[in-house]
Amino acid sequence: MVTAYVMVKANTGEADRLKSQILDIEGVDDAHIVAGDVDIIAKVDVESPAAVKEIAADGIQHVAGVEDTQTYIAMD
Repeated sequence: MVTAYVMVKANTGEADRLKSQILDIEGVDDAHIVAGDVDIIAKVDVESPAAVKEIAADGIQHVAGVEDTQTYIAMD
């Protein structure tokens, strides 16, 4: 199992809607609106690093209102 965290920057005022849509993506285990440099942190639990890429690049980045993402794969 691969766990990753996707940091999401959202357009102004879009965080609540984006969180809901991100949680609907298969493989996204949890998502939280946070304060700081990013607006949402999504936790992804999948079988392979390729699946992380698919969720981040083809899923989360294509949600309308997402400005940018950064993905971190857990090492432990």
